Amino acid sequence: MTHFLATDDNPDGHRLEDVLAMVRSDLVKRAALIVDDDRPEARRVLANDVKIMAMLTDSVALAEESSAVLIKAFGPSETGKPRIGGG
Repeated sequence: MTHFLATDDNPDGHRLEDVLAMVRSDLVKRAALIVDDDRPEARRVLANDVKIMAMLTDSVALAEESSAVLIKAFGPSETGKPRIGGG
């Protein structure tokens, strides 16, 4: 069972792109708190956060593309009936 993502076992879960976007949003807020900190450690953390945000942006786009592929091929998700991988 997944903790965050929607599945048959977790129908109230989130879409992957939504979870990634929430994480990215939290990271932006955290980065804003350290942007004016000139200590080398803060600069390094900020540089890492910026790289991670870029990766998250790419990941959100990939997840959205996957959702679009599934909807186009199989229609909207129906609880209890996996569109793919349901054997």
